[in-house]
Parts: sequence; structure tokens; C-alpha cells
Amino acid sequence: MKLIRQAIDFLQAQVPHYSKVGNSTFFTVDQFPWAKDLEANWHVIRAELDRIMPHAKDLPNFQDISPRQSKIAGDDRWKTYFFCAFGFRSKHNCNQCPETTKLLGKIPGLKVAFFSILAPGKHIPEHCGKHKGLIRYHLGLKVPEPKTACRISINDEMAYWEEGKSLIFDDTFPHEGWNETDDYRVVLFLDIARPMRFPMSFVNWAVCQIIALSPIVQVARGNQTAWEKQFEAIVK
Repeated sequence: MKLIRQAIDFLQAQVPHYSKVGNSTFFTVDQFPWAKDLEANWHVIRAELDRIMPHAKDLPNFQDISPRQSKIAGDDRWKTYFFCAFGFRSKHNCNQCPETTKLLGKIPGLKVAFFSILAPGKHIPEHCGKHKGLIRYHLGLKVPEPKTACRISINDEMAYWEEGKSLIFDDTFPHEGWNETDDYRVVLFLDIARPMRFPMSFVNWAVCQIIALSPIVQVARGNQTAWEKQFEAIVK
């Protein structure tokens, strides 16, 4: 873990000099052409999500998959449906959502992908990501009204999810989320490798490889596999 932390700290300092997309809080879809493809096909992704949502209460909580998330997800109101994470692929979930999986396969540098499902009344307390070599992406899939009650604050700027629209940001800045409506809010949640110039692009790749082998990811992988077996029994 010390090696990972040292590598990440080194990379953080280099991002302003080597990032191909700058060092801002928010990014645009023009900087990530694949985001336009997701937006154009959001109804396809939503249709596959709709087949999952009747089982929302049976889906794993974020902390059930990744125990280190318990500080921000320590209840049963943040559900997850993982497709992949640092080299691990959920065969079951991908098979259930083949069109979404095809779209994900076109994204360069994809590291993490899942449906992030916030139940009514969920508040995600302020927190910061730890790796500036990743960029966070949300595609709004199910966003209940009113708009002001379903929102996210990033680096003291308020943003609002919209169905079929992308929200791209640097999650190392403080961010906090709310779903103060009476319905579920769902986004397609991605972490992608930040586009960087060589040699930092190689350093970032190496850091992500180390993260993939870390106990944190291996524990999450085991938890996801165990959940899939339980879920298959539930829906049979």
C-alpha cells in the first residue's frame, strides 16, 4: 500500500504538466468523444437498467462490495451493479446488459463501470478521490424531479444530473451528493484513465496495474463474485 501511495503522490504532482485534458474541476464531452456515443445510446442503456430495477433492493450496497466505502455508504441506500473494475469483469452482469457492455467496450482507458443507484433520501457526505490519474464520469439514466433535490456539489460548484447527459469531473476535488426525492436516482458511473502525455501515461498505467493487484480490489472482486451467486439464486 505504501508503494501505491508513493506512486499516486508522484503522479498527482505531474498531472498539471502532462494531462492532455487540463487540470480543471469539470470536463466536456468534446474532450472525450466516446461520451457522445453513450449519450446517443442512453435509451438503450436505460432499457437494460429498467430490467434490473425491480430487483433494486436485492442489489449489493456499495460497502458490501468495497468495505472501504463504508464511511460514505454505510447504509442500504447506495446500491451497485458492477460491470468491471480494474481488470475484473462481472460475466453475469455483463451478460444481463449486453448492449451496455458493448458500449463500454469502446471506451479507451476504462477502469471501473457500474450502475450507481441512490435510493430516496440518500446523502453521500463530502469526500475526495485519491488518484488524480483517473477521471470520473456519470451518465444520467434515471433522474427524478425536482432537479434541485437531486444534485452533486463538486469543488463548491453545484451540478445537476440530467437523463441522457454526461457529467465529467475530477473526483479528487471535494464532492458531495444528494437524492432528496421519493424515487431512485441512477447513473452509469465510470472511472477512466486520465489521458496523459508520455512518460506519465506509462506511469499512470503502471499505477492502475498495481491498484488492480491491491488487497482492496481483490477483496471487492471476491465480494462481487459471492454476491452474483446469491443474486442468481434470488432471481431463479
